[in-house]
Amino acid sequence: MVSHLFYYQLALLAIVWLFVMLHLPESKPSLPAPSVPGKPQHKRSSEPKAFGGLTHKPHCVLCEQETGETNPPPPVRPAPMPRTNRHPRTVDTSMHFCPHSICAYRGWLGRNNLRANGHPHGGPWRQCQCTACAGYFPEHHGTIFHGKQVAVERIVRVLACLAEGLGIRATARVFEMDPNTVLHWLVEAAEQLKAVAAYFLCDMHINQLPLDELYAVLRGVKDGESSTKKAIKRLERSRHWVWTAIDPESKLLLVIDSGPRTLAMAQRVVHHMAQMLAPDCTPLFLTDGFREYLTALLTHYGQWAQPPRRQAQVPSP
Repeated sequence: MVSHLFYYQLALLAIVWLFVMLHLPESKPSLPAPSVPGKPQHKRSSEPKAFGGLTHKPHCVLCEQETGETNPPPPVRPAPMPRTNRHPRTVDTSMHFCPHSICAYRGWLGRNNLRANGHPHGGPWRQCQCTACAGYFPEHHGTIFHGKQVAVERIVRVLACLAEGLGIRATARVFEMDPNTVLHWLVEAAEQLKAVAAYFLCDMHINQLPLDELYAVLRGVKDGESSTKKAIKRLERSRHWVWTAIDPESKLLLVIDSGPRTLAMAQRVVHHMAQMLAPDCTPLFLTDGFREYLTALLTHYGQWAQPPRRQAQVPSP
């Protein structure tokens, strides 16, 4: 038989539990914290990115020099000199012009103002006379043979040896000459060839034009003499590259220059190339992926326009 004291204690515990539950503050059920998604890892895409464009025209030193210079007006073509009643001329002088700066016929061909005047002192070169200014000049004026007492065949053979790859000192030993004289002839020949190339290579129409930069260390990679990693490391710190632009159809070498692999050199090569092409000629340019070619080509062949403002208070785009 259960004692009454047990029921009293059980009832007391129930009253105390009820009192505690009634006086505790109400607590809201706790919700699980939302899970924060982790930042997705950025994966580098291998797809080529489109060119974002440039906000201003890139800088080209040669273009700024040509813009700053004021071109003189073209000279007036003089009228042909009237023929005289003297003996008809038997020596053709149509491929020569008067070099004197005071003459109105200076630089003009086929104006009937020149006549042959014999060989002074029995020399190999003929003398010409301009009937407009009464001046005299030898027919080899303006060439590398002017002012030299050496035979023409000797100069030609020396330059031929240099063109074949023989060194300056070796050429001087073969012809028993001073190396400084050989070097002087080489510089004069290079200036003459540059002038001739500028005269003929102009207003050209070309469909394709590959651009490339070359370096001599690539030969060692091809022959297996040096590793590719070593060659690339050497190329990155090298300072002299050979820049070329050649027409694949005619095999005509338009531009050849040497210098570092920089934007300034790319601007220089493209500038010289643009001077040779016709104004309405824009060929298909093919490069080796050098990124500075894009800036150089946009400098000389891009059209730059300032977009209008959408609002008057905002800065110009």
